[in-house]
Amino acid sequence: MHAYRSHTCADLRRDHVGQEVRLAGWVHRIRDHGGVLFVDLRDHYGITQVLCDPDSPVFAEVERIRSEWCVRIDGVVKARDESLVNPRLPTGEIEVYIRDVEVLGAAEELPLIVFGDQEYPEETRLRYRYLDLRREAMQRNMTLRSDVVQSLRKRMWDQDFREYQTPIITASSPEGARDFLVPSRLHPGKFYALPQAPQQFKQLIMVSGFDRYFQIAPCFRDEDPRADRSPTDFYQLDMEMSFVEQQDIFDTIQPVIQGVFEEFGGGRKVDADWPQISYADAALWYGTDKPDLRNPIRMQVVSDHFRGSGFAIFAKLLEQDGTEIRAIPAPGGGSRKFCDRMNAFAQKEGLPGMGYIFWRDKDGEIEAAGPLAKNIGPERTEAIRQQLDLGVGDAAFFLGGKPASFERVAARARVTIGDELGLTDTDRFAFAWIVDFPMYEADEESGDIDFSHNPFSMPQGGIAALDGDPLQVKGYQYDLACNGYELVSGAIRNHRLDLMFKAFELAGYGEEEVRRRFGGMVGAFRFGAPPHGGCAAGIDRIVMLLADEENIREVIMFPMNQRAEDLMMAAPSEPAPEQLMELRLRVMPEE
Repeated sequence: MHAYRSHTCADLRRDHVGQEVRLAGWVHRIRDHGGVLFVDLRDHYGITQVLCDPDSPVFAEVERIRSEWCVRIDGVVKARDESLVNPRLPTGEIEVYIRDVEVLGAAEELPLIVFGDQEYPEETRLRYRYLDLRREAMQRNMTLRSDVVQSLRKRMWDQDFREYQTPIITASSPEGARDFLVPSRLHPGKFYALPQAPQQFKQLIMVSGFDRYFQIAPCFRDEDPRADRSPTDFYQLDMEMSFVEQQDIFDTIQPVIQGVFEEFGGGRKVDADWPQISYADAALWYGTDKPDLRNPIRMQVVSDHFRGSGFAIFAKLLEQDGTEIRAIPAPGGGSRKFCDRMNAFAQKEGLPGMGYIFWRDKDGEIEAAGPLAKNIGPERTEAIRQQLDLGVGDAAFFLGGKPASFERVAARARVTIGDELGLTDTDRFAFAWIVDFPMYEADEESGDIDFSHNPFSMPQGGIAALDGDPLQVKGYQYDLACNGYELVSGAIRNHRLDLMFKAFELAGYGEEEVRRRFGGMVGAFRFGAPPHGGCAAGIDRIVMLLADEENIREVIMFPMNQRAEDLMMAAPSEPAPEQLMELRLRVMPEE
């Protein structure tokens, strides 16, 4: 017999009754029923109930074991009485009578309990992550992650992609976040960077003639943490193709992503129709470029109904350039109680409030109610109702100003309204391509022009478009949104040097600086670069959605905390003086 086990803790069934077996695992739970010790023995695969009575020669040894001790047991498989069968366990029809036991690894007093669903502070969970990972939910999440990665790989190979690895130690590249820098021992005063993404290398792979590339790529960005973003590193399905247009990328990646969600979505509906929504429309309708389309609410501009109206706040606001009034329809939200609750929501978000109108029945007629209705009168409120296609029992909420000042609050209000009124279909994955991103944006204070998205993207309209207003230039850039999260980001690349130099010039980068910072790509594009494009899908976020988790740390094996610290490994740590001397570095004391 094997030194540690003949079966896993998920293997044994009724047809094993009478067999001598050997199991190994962790003591999940111990129960003493009238002197008979029942032990749930757990390994990665499942749980088997083993038991020991006072007549057993190893009873005293079994009696001293505790939760999370790692043990090996030998025993005989017995059938449970029909009344004691546990239908929730695959092994629930049998139990194993212990004949011998060996403690493989004793455990000290536990800082967190593996059995059950107790909540523990994040600091405890991350400091003792190896214990946290023993819990059933975490085992399930990490197994799901591994299976998703395997499925992504297979689906890419099935579409004639091959996986190629790109460097981890490289040069700095602008990807919208801070680099993690690595000092060079051989070149004092110079630094490598960990790649924010394999962007330049995958484009060079296309120039090298490989046509279809993909990689499960680690990416490193020194970012502020969020619930859906790791502060240090993440993994993405990175892909690139030659001789393609934007639609070719969409047609290629959709069956991969859709297939994974159908395979691992737990029976939830996966939309097959992925609409293409312009960035401008997404901002207007949803207040965000990653809309949750499970929520049917679309915002609308209703400025004309408030111009010159009796509601002075909005009327005066509209006299300023660049301002507008938007309405958030709320079907079924037509009660003063709900409207007051949403007004309080806006105040918590930092706004003075949120105007509202709700419609009710009065003597068989539709009547508009609320402070706004009184100020603008029945004719304007009826025009608003008809534009928004609302009726009795419905409401609408209003925000005004320059869109940039209220869109984020409007987006959150839309989500809250959809959730509270039961309008959002939570048992569904809804996807949308967001397209036509602006290539450039202006700094609010200085007015300086810079890239708003990937700087290596192809501008729509070619070099002629770059001769006009930079803020009107759109790029062949696209994101895939799902249930309110950005899952995929990509672009058709700018493969022409004249276009590249012009595009960077508008963002304040001269030709010499472009050659210095991106010399590899500039050099390669001199020798016959093909048209190419691609995208990258965030694996952590995909798994987070499939696992129905709200925090990305629940699907990462060893995540950092909110302060980008690894409490388990005590990172970051102070380097030894000899390490700094070898690298010719000096740490400046904190002021």
